Amino acid sequence: MTSIKQVSLGVHDDKRAGQFWQQALGYVRRPPRFEGDDWIVLEPPSGERGVAIAMDTSESPAQEFPRVHFDLDAGDRDLDEEVERLVALGAQRVDWQHYPESLSLGERPYVVLADPEGNRFCVEGHRRG
Repeated sequence: MTSIKQVSLGVHDDKRAGQFWQQALGYVRRPPRFEGDDWIVLEPPSGERGVAIAMDTSESPAQEFPRVHFDLDAGDRDLDEEVERLVALGAQRVDWQHYPESLSLGERPYVVLADPEGNRFCVEGHRRG
């Protein structure tokens, strides 16, 4: 069966994007595989599960309503605390018009953010408060 080995994320500034995602996910940069290999590819630390993310330089703008995006799990952290951590790393809040209308801000099980390159992603989890 085929499996996903890595996801390539279109970015303008691969170093800035790589630094954000490395800190956001706790990933490590893959060592060069050959002379001149300067691609920024982030991988889960040894023994951890996850898919590698490559920073693929692109001139096209980030999509307001992307067809593909990351869904992050806040894990054992409070959702709002995790969102604040990601914002402190450089993420931006997104005024997302597709939140369920029946849920108030504090009831939403996910928050939509954008990385420093404008790529949208979701963070889901539980609120303790």
